[in-house]
Amino acid sequence: MVVAARPNLPKIAALWHALEEAPCFCRPRILHTGQHHDSAMFGQHLADLGLPMPHMALGVAAGGGHAALTGHTMMAAEAAWIAERPDLVVVAGDVDGTLAAAIAARKLGLRVAHLEAGLRSNDRLMPEEINRRAVDAISDLLWAPDLGTADRLLREGHSPDAVRAVGNAMVDSLFRALPAARLRPLPGGLLPHRYGVVTLHRPSNVDDPAMLAALLRALGAAAEHLPLAWPVHPRTAARLAGRKLPAGLMPLPPLAYLDFIALLAHARLVATDSGGVQEEAAAIGLPCLTLREATERPVTLLGGGNRLVNAAELPDAVARTLAVPMTPPAAIPLWDGKAGLRMAAHLREVLA
Repeated sequence: MVVAARPNLPKIAALWHALEEAPCFCRPRILHTGQHHDSAMFGQHLADLGLPMPHMALGVAAGGGHAALTGHTMMAAEAAWIAERPDLVVVAGDVDGTLAAAIAARKLGLRVAHLEAGLRSNDRLMPEEINRRAVDAISDLLWAPDLGTADRLLREGHSPDAVRAVGNAMVDSLFRALPAARLRPLPGGLLPHRYGVVTLHRPSNVDDPAMLAALLRALGAAAEHLPLAWPVHPRTAARLAGRKLPAGLMPLPPLAYLDFIALLAHARLVATDSGGVQEEAAAIGLPCLTLREATERPVTLLGGGNRLVNAAELPDAVARTLAVPMTPPAAIPLWDGKAGLRMAAHLREVLA
């Protein structure tokens, strides 16, 4: 199983625990590419998710652009696959390390399973969109997080034998973590359901100074309705250097997995550009305002709990969200905490 960046960990954890708790038919091992490598973005998450230290570490950290990261990871992954010669390589998500590890495996004739296959934003300017389409194109097993995404893969021409709607692995890890997360103290004296959460890291939002300035103004106006806790991604922190944040924004360092789930579980709403946060919010019934023009997770829009908004719309969207009582989460088929079991069952069929 390949992990590269923080969002890969809760996805892989769902499969890891399912394999650990099932009768042994394979020997799972974890390879860490190094894309995220420090304690804040990686190390503490292992403990929170009940994962062991990676069995293999490539040590290829982010930096130098997409081509350099992908190329260096491909070369290091190729050496690891030659040494280990696994029967099958599981890659998760859509980061550069995912693509690199998958290409290196297929070039050596190794089978590849894509965990979270079939997501599409149809925005070819997103690096993640290129990665997820490329990984799907070369994968032998395609594990889709919902029925609509599985149908899309079939319409694209993938074999029905390869495509399996397994459910959402992020939700497996979320449900597993919630009891412990709800016991965690909130930072900075925040009161349950009296604050919102912000996460921003997409290049389209934080790399353009004009866009970032517009978002800061919008967040400042939104914070007049309720305080906003903002765990700041390292990429975003670099772009914010020298800027003064508006009143009402509470910047926080990157949080460990359980601390972040605690922050979401007790929040009144979340404004985000993260795909994973959209899923987590949908699973717990947290109103979500997605600061993007499109989402590769349209299933989160169907129940009305997630809405696409731009910077200018954000303050009014926050006010309107607060005017409506919170409701229980809308049921999404297969988001039931059993995605790991379904993936493990598919692996048993393939590896038996």
